[in-house]
Amino acid sequence: PFSRVFLFGPLPTMAALCSLRIVCVARAPKVAAAADDKAPEPPKLKAGSKYKDLTAAVDAGLVTGCAPFKDGVDAFGFFNNIDQADAQRYADCEITHGRVAMLASLGFLVGEEVEGSGFLFDASVTGPAINHFQQVPTFFWVALGVGVVLTEVTRINTAWQSPFEASRLFLLKDDHVPGDYGFDPLGLAKGKSTNDLKGIRMKELNNGRMAMIAIAAMVGQELNTGINVLAGDAALNQGELSNLEAKCAGAVDEAACSRAFEAAIATL
Repeated sequence: PFSRVFLFGPLPTMAALCSLRIVCVARAPKVAAAADDKAPEPPKLKAGSKYKDLTAAVDAGLVTGCAPFKDGVDAFGFFNNIDQADAQRYADCEITHGRVAMLASLGFLVGEEVEGSGFLFDASVTGPAINHFQQVPTFFWVALGVGVVLTEVTRINTAWQSPFEASRLFLLKDDHVPGDYGFDPLGLAKGKSTNDLKGIRMKELNNGRMAMIAIAAMVGQELNTGINVLAGDAALNQGELSNLEAKCAGAVDEAACSRAFEAAIATL
């Protein structure tokens, strides 16, 4: 169990992810100033028409690349000769999953920091975040399920064509801009120019892509190490824990050493 902490440790993982964020955000291309403040018109889409590749979808304004890959990256050729309606759905899915991943990444870390607090589920939720969902009470899942259903119904009514009227299933409305569901309770888009809105969309997309990688890495790290993300980072910087790892690795009673290691982690 000790070698896994150092083979897949939090520090190199988070450093790599932070480096990726610097590339995607700091090097994001500047958007040219718009001639007016009118909202940009969505690209003209037609089910059955096709894009030659990802570059064609980027040029049409449907998909946005991430610096230094201004035309995007499509290593598996998903966008080769793709139907425009499918490309629209992929773009909407990317933004949607990016938003969910940003919330998940934040909740993953915050949940571990406040675990065991009396105000949250009577201090009954503890341990790595990957095990939190098994510990929450039933009413939480009921409330979460209702929230998900209401959200999805709103998304469907806003962006999707009726399956009884569309030419085929799984079609978004032709004029739907991927990710635009008219949800802005804080009014962050009010008074913004077209140029400002494009910059905000780029930042959201880049941070969403970053978050999808980050949450996957954090889940993988906890599955591999069995300890909290930030606690694992602290463990790497504790000399006594390093000595404990060196002493116990390969020992006959490594299970006992593992329990001692977990007890030491709990005191951080």
